[in-house]
Amino acid sequence: MTMHTAVGWHVELEFIEDDQHTRAVALVRLPDGSEVRAHGSATRHRTDSNQPRVGEEIAGARALNELAMRLLTKAHDEIDEASGRTSHPIHV
Repeated sequence: MTMHTAVGWHVELEFIEDDQHTRAVALVRLPDGSEVRAHGSATRHRTDSNQPRVGEEIAGARALNELAMRLLTKAHDEIDEASGRTSHPIHV
């Protein structure tokens, strides 16, 4: 019988905004105590209506995308360290 273990990660997103710009910071704390942080931003074109939620979605998505890439890099660095060889990340 296969045993399953449930593990949870909590990702935090924080936004800093003004009328034209939205910046996002994404943070995940991993079970080993390490943290991975990433940033994203969005800029409203002067002819667009002021829709802060849209800026948050774009900046947040960009921060989460960078967070994903940083996690892939971290995982491959750990594979390389444990195996003594170079792994090849697959970026999807």
